[in-house]
Amino acid sequence: MKALHIITGLGVGGAEQQLRLLLRHLPVTCDVVTLTNPGPVAEGLTADGVRVTHLGMAGNRDLTALPRLVRLIRRGRYDLVHTHLYRACLYGRIAARLAGVRAVVATEHSLGDAQLEGRPLTRGVRGLYLLGERLGRSTVAVSPTVAARLARWGVPEPRITVVPNGIDLTRFAHDPAVRQRTRARLGLPEDAFVIGGIGRLAPGKRFDVLIDALARLPADCRLLLVGGGPEESALRRAARRAEVEDRVLFAGERPYLPDGTPGPDLPALTTAMDVLAAPSPEEAFGLAVVEALAAGLPVRYTSCPALQDLPAEAAPDAVRVPCEPGAYAHALAGVRAAGPGPRTAPEAARHYCVTRSAARLMDVYRAALAPATPPRAPIQQGASPS
Repeated sequence: MKALHIITGLGVGGAEQQLRLLLRHLPVTCDVVTLTNPGPVAEGLTADGVRVTHLGMAGNRDLTALPRLVRLIRRGRYDLVHTHLYRACLYGRIAARLAGVRAVVATEHSLGDAQLEGRPLTRGVRGLYLLGERLGRSTVAVSPTVAARLARWGVPEPRITVVPNGIDLTRFAHDPAVRQRTRARLGLPEDAFVIGGIGRLAPGKRFDVLIDALARLPADCRLLLVGGGPEESALRRAARRAEVEDRVLFAGERPYLPDGTPGPDLPALTTAMDVLAAPSPEEAFGLAVVEALAAGLPVRYTSCPALQDLPAEAAPDAVRVPCEPGAYAHALAGVRAAGPGPRTAPEAARHYCVTRSAARLMDVYRAALAPATPPRAPIQQGASPS
């Protein structure tokens, strides 16, 4: 089987890094096309031996990208096309059908109740989404919560399959030596209580709540924010206003690095934390929360469908907290007072092992490649089937 993955961009983000991780575990020959922004994840894919093509799309309405994409798909003779993120799903599905590929799968990574990848869920956005969805064979939801949202939007339920995001348990396993080394490189005191926040620095992630909560916590508490985005300047100003700027560390974007590469990547930064705080009020999955659990961290979160879809005992030290500074200050103070735990991964983290997700995705691929079964003609009353 030969598959082409089409994604809107390859900067450092959850969907982008999830694609790279999945490709390491799929028993399929895969190429990748990025419509825009061949960033750090593109470099990582290339290092993994994946062929990455930058389509050079100028914007959402750059229709000249469509014939280029059609030609690329035809030249590659792909058996299946898999699209990721809104723009790539729209253009990729159309291009695949024009190129003669009928096995088209799309993954919905970021559908919330009120927004899709940061854009408001207007009637126009919904209409274009559903128009493109009809051109594919199957839509993959990263959680049952997203599957329910897709069904409410109008996607027929038989076309929806849940394949949760996967995590690399080995990469996130707690390592005391890595923790000590990473803290030293970041200039964090050994006895500091480090609160972690992981994700794109965008308004919807509500990292401002953590800055306000930090101002209510003792001086030994630090906030380590891992990610980049348009909200960074505003968050730095908020830290100055709250008089905690010397206690907030902006680590920037941190892609997963190949084993043995020097420098703290996301797993190393996670193991340097004492707790993960995730105040975003709306998530499609909650990948950062699950990865933190894999590192054995206690977690305080506002929204995480990945956990909400499991029994509470699957993650006993993951607690929901209202998206409000006082609530987070109280919850984080409780974690600090309790002291460090054993740093072992709970069942929730093991449930989302990437090998399991890759196996489920292969089932979706096989179903998409199977010949479509024509509907059987109804048997007329009084007639006998031949």
